[in-house]
Amino acid sequence: MPSPRKTLSIAMIAMNEEANLPRTLESVRWADEIVVVDSGSKDRTIEIAQSFGARTIYHAFGGHGEQKNVALDLCTSDWTLLLDADEVLTPELQDEIRTLLADEPKFGAYWIPRLNLYFGRWIRHGGFYPDHKLRLFRRGAARLSEGVGPHSTPQFGGPRGRLHHNMLHYAYPTMGIYLEHMNRYSSEIARLLHKKGRDSQSLPAFLWNAVLNPTAVFIYNYFLRLGFLDGREGLILHINHSVYIHWKFIKAWRLGQGKE
Repeated sequence: MPSPRKTLSIAMIAMNEEANLPRTLESVRWADEIVVVDSGSKDRTIEIAQSFGARTIYHAFGGHGEQKNVALDLCTSDWTLLLDADEVLTPELQDEIRTLLADEPKFGAYWIPRLNLYFGRWIRHGGFYPDHKLRLFRRGAARLSEGVGPHSTPQFGGPRGRLHHNMLHYAYPTMGIYLEHMNRYSSEIARLLHKKGRDSQSLPAFLWNAVLNPTAVFIYNYFLRLGFLDGREGLILHINHSVYIHWKFIKAWRLGQGKE
């Protein structure tokens, strides 16, 4: 007797995402359940989510890992797909997930390759592709670490499979959005670095973290990992990614001096 189809919940967090949500939710309309945890949107985020049949709740933002765990805990299906509001499943990935869940999956969690859009160009080099994300797993089998910043990966104990088709990340359509995100994320990580005593107060630590490390990352990603093949957009991305690393440690250093 064949195994029954596994049900799927979509777990999302959101804050003022009316520009992205329709595109994202359209790509998962077929899921059995959509859960959106909102942290106080002032735009049409809630209205749009509910128009797609999503269950929405408010939860004050306490960190990316904490917020996503709230969403995971609300899901009731056999499997959960953790999705950001600016991510979209391609039709090929949708079919791959449906086929996987039509039977008994071999693994309890799956990596999904993510393709990032940066200033209108899909970035395929420099270490930014395939940008694998552990997002699909059995309900309750994975959780995110809390208090570690905006890029926490779900923790899953056991072997993991890999899906083959892309999840699209409509990351930074404008420079303003990019700078706002990098400023916010670097401040969040700087507070964590300071809390852990990694605020580069000694001169050698400062020179490495705030100067040499960003430079080394640029050289490695842009030249050795062929980031230059992504053209002008790739150059802009890698310069600013290194500046983002610089910001994290400069902000942590300032916090250590009691000046931020």
